[in-house]
Amino acid sequence: MDTAAAREAMADRGLIVRLAFGSMAAQTLRAAVRLGVFDLVGDGPRPAGEVAAAAGAEHQPMTRLLRALAGLGLMEEHEPDAFSVTPAGALLGSGRPDSLVSFVRMFTDPAIVRAWDGLDDSVRTGGIAFDAVFGTDFFSHLGRHPELSADFNAAMSQASAETAAVLPHAYDFGRFTSVTDVGGGDGSVLAGVLAAHPALTGVLHDTEDGLAQAPRTLDRHGMADRCSLSAGDFFRSVPGGSDLYLIKSVLHDWSDDQAVTILGHCREVLPPGGRVLIVEPVLPEVVGTVGAAHAADDGITYLSDLNMLVNLGGRERTRKDFEEVCHRAGLSVVSVTPLEAAPFYLIETVAR
Repeated sequence: MDTAAAREAMADRGLIVRLAFGSMAAQTLRAAVRLGVFDLVGDGPRPAGEVAAAAGAEHQPMTRLLRALAGLGLMEEHEPDAFSVTPAGALLGSGRPDSLVSFVRMFTDPAIVRAWDGLDDSVRTGGIAFDAVFGTDFFSHLGRHPELSADFNAAMSQASAETAAVLPHAYDFGRFTSVTDVGGGDGSVLAGVLAAHPALTGVLHDTEDGLAQAPRTLDRHGMADRCSLSAGDFFRSVPGGSDLYLIKSVLHDWSDDQAVTILGHCREVLPPGGRVLIVEPVLPEVVGTVGAAHAADDGITYLSDLNMLVNLGGRERTRKDFEEVCHRAGLSVVSVTPLEAAPFYLIETVAR
C-alpha cells in the first residue's frame, strides 16, 4: 500500500474510532457539568487539586477528567495539572445567558440515552423505543418528573437562542398585527420577534408545563405587556385572533399524521392573508447536497432524525416532506429560506 493510501486508510479507521467513542465523550460532558468543573475552574488557570477539593472529588481522577476535557477542546492544560476553560468550554458555565448546561444535561440524561439501546428495533419495526423502555411516551414521562421537565424546557430555550437572535430579521414580521407561537415553550423566540417589531403583539401557546418559565422570560425581555399566555393542547386546537402563526422545532417531534393535525388547527383559524411560518431543519433530498451555509452540520441533523425515531416517533423532513404535510393540512409552501442559525430554515406557508 502506498503512503497516500495508507494515510487514507488510517483516517478512515480514525473516523470509526471517534464515532465509537462518541458516547464516552457525551458522558464526559455530563460528568463535568454535574460536577460543575467549568464554574470551578473559572477564569483559571487553576490547579486540578483545587478543583477536586471544591467539587468534593479525588485529585487524580479529577486531573484525568480535566485532561479528557482538554483533549476534547473544552479545557487547556497550561502546565502539568493546571487548567483553564477554552471559549467553547465557557459555554458550559452556569452563569452566562448563552450557557448550554441544561442542553447538555438533557441530551446526556438517561431519559434520552436509554432509548437509543433500542435503535435497531426501531429501525426494524418503526416503533418508538422510548415507550417500550419507560412504559409511557416521552412527554408524559416529562410530566411525571418535574426536574427533568425543567431541564427539558431550559434545554429547548438554550437551543433556540441563536434562532431567536436571527429570526426577527429574516422575515417581514412588521406587516402583521399579531403572532401566535404554537408550542413556543418559555417564549424566547417570540420575545425576540416582539422586541424587533414594536407594533406586533404576541400569543404564546403551549401546555401548562411548557409555559412554566414563560412569565420569567417575557418579564426579562420586557415583553409581558405585549404577549398573552394560552395554555392548551395543539392537538385539540390553537387560539384564533392572530394573522401570523409561528411553529418552531415542534413538527419534528411528531409523525406526519400528527404534524398534519397541528398544522390543520392553524389553518382553521388563519384569516385571509395570514401566514403560517415553520422553523425547522430541512434535509436535502440527497445527503451531501446541502448548501454551503449549512454544511458544518457534521451529521447532527441526521442524528436528530434518529433521536426523533427512538424517543418521540417524529422525524426531520425534506422540503418535499414539508410540502406534503402542509398540503394535507390545507396549506401551500411558498418559500423555504435558510437561516443564519444553521441548520434551521424558514418555511412560509399560506392557505390553499
